[in-house]
Amino acid sequence: MSLDVSPALLAQAERGEVDEAEFVDCVRHSLPYAWDMISSLVARLQVDGGEFADNTTPPPDEQARGQLLRALASDAIRGALQRHFGVRLAFQNCHRVAVFPLDASSDERLARFTSVRGQLLNQSPELRDC
Repeated sequence: MSLDVSPALLAQAERGEVDEAEFVDCVRHSLPYAWDMISSLVARLQVDGGEFADNTTPPPDEQARGQLLRALASDAIRGALQRHFGVRLAFQNCHRVAVFPLDASSDERLARFTSVRGQLLNQSPELRDC
């Protein structure tokens, strides 16, 4: 299971619509490594500015790597995080997470980052098993 869902949040989902803030809080508690990574990248983007902020350091262990994969592979989690932080998220390999501003100023850079070419250029032998 990728999220530690409280009985109250599960009951809310069973009744119908879920409060997104409560879902985001569930993600924050369930996937702390992914949350901290994305939070720090958002802060860096806000402080430093620029077209994007990204992480190039592999996770310290498989549990952390799994958190990133779960957070960014789930459309619901990824979408909620993007709305919460007000950014667009991009993902390469199993650790290179990037945050881009919502405005069109970074559209070209985002397109390069998420392109087939960008993916191929981000390959390295030490990441083959990630």
